[in-house]
Amino acid sequence: MADQKKKTSRVTGARPISYPSDKPTQAASDHEIRPFSFRASDEDLADLKRRILATRWPEKEAVADDSQGMPLAPLQELARYWATDYDWRTFEAKLNAIPQFVTEIDGLDIHFIHVRSKHENAMPVVITHGWPGSIVEEMKIIDPLVNPTAHGGSEEDAFDVVIPSMPGYAFSGKPTTNGWDPARIARAWVTLMKRLGYNEFVAQGTDWGAVITDVMATQTPPGLLGIHTNMAGVLPAEVWTAVAAGGQKPSGMSEEETRTYDKLKGFFTKGVAYALEMGTRPQTLYGLADSPVFLAAWLFDHGDGDAQPTKSWMEAIEKPTEGHPETELTRDDVLDNITLYWLTNTGVSSGRLYWENKLSFFGAKNVSIPVAVSVFPGEFYQAPRSWAEKAYPKLIHYNKVEKGGHFAAWEQPELFAAEMRTGLKSLR
Repeated sequence: MADQKKKTSRVTGARPISYPSDKPTQAASDHEIRPFSFRASDEDLADLKRRILATRWPEKEAVADDSQGMPLAPLQELARYWATDYDWRTFEAKLNAIPQFVTEIDGLDIHFIHVRSKHENAMPVVITHGWPGSIVEEMKIIDPLVNPTAHGGSEEDAFDVVIPSMPGYAFSGKPTTNGWDPARIARAWVTLMKRLGYNEFVAQGTDWGAVITDVMATQTPPGLLGIHTNMAGVLPAEVWTAVAAGGQKPSGMSEEETRTYDKLKGFFTKGVAYALEMGTRPQTLYGLADSPVFLAAWLFDHGDGDAQPTKSWMEAIEKPTEGHPETELTRDDVLDNITLYWLTNTGVSSGRLYWENKLSFFGAKNVSIPVAVSVFPGEFYQAPRSWAEKAYPKLIHYNKVEKGGHFAAWEQPELFAAEMRTGLKSLR
């Protein structure tokens, strides 16, 4: 287990942090933190292979691009590799080598990774993933954050890292009642950090994690020093309304703001069908629980053109043995994430967050605490500094990064960790 020593300024001395070695009983304390590991059964892995091989395929698409959806040929090749060569046990061993835990918060079991740095006064950070990702997205940045001296940083750059699985995702509980929206998840994360003994911490998020982190900032919980986001929620209200509703472009925008508006308008015109389905009828997607190939296609195919967040996934499966200047993702990385969804049967439960959400996804949310923004070229949109300064009046860092996309921590982990170190340095 990672070093459990006290931090002199970040960790409260009021309550010791306890990680019991025994499995919880029915009478376990609500605040108990239980060690966690996972091993898929041989039967489940055999069933996965059988289902892949038994897929009934449709005919090839009638176009020469992906304008009709996930193309047949790369998906068939991915399925062939998934059923014959991919080894889940390799990833499973990597996952179980990382300290993982479960604790009940607000009536629901929350799974999380918790890795402490060996360095004094490491800054605690809670990092939130998105959809169609998972904790798999952030695993590559753990060591650069907790062990910065091995990755171009100094001891003073160290973080204690907490990475929860959102409700309905991976190993966290699946809500059986309504109400687990971004605001409730944000409050749960604050409870988690306090339960771990942290009286001061920062937060980071991407995709849904960016929304949750913004919302957490608006709640201004005691101890939250600031946030880092790589999918900044900065759209002014009139821009969000125009983009989402297809209205007239607001007047007075700069050239950079106009480019951002046009890019988002294209995405909302062609690329949000997946979100509309999960936002209105998530339970209808029964195929996600029955067909691994349908699950893979669904997780792959959202977005459009340059704003397609899974573009790097396609590169990984179409050219698995070639280098990718924009991403470090491999075919196995992609299948690790998809297989996690399959084995935990979270294709439908993860989608319900879209149904719960009532917030503007990219809109400004009245954040008043310090914010660090990293802008990656392959993101849905590149937040203009002008909008970032208005949305985040305490903007402490703004940087346009040269490479990386929507899954920046997964695609460019060293670069991503360096952005976090630099962006949040002033809060130490």
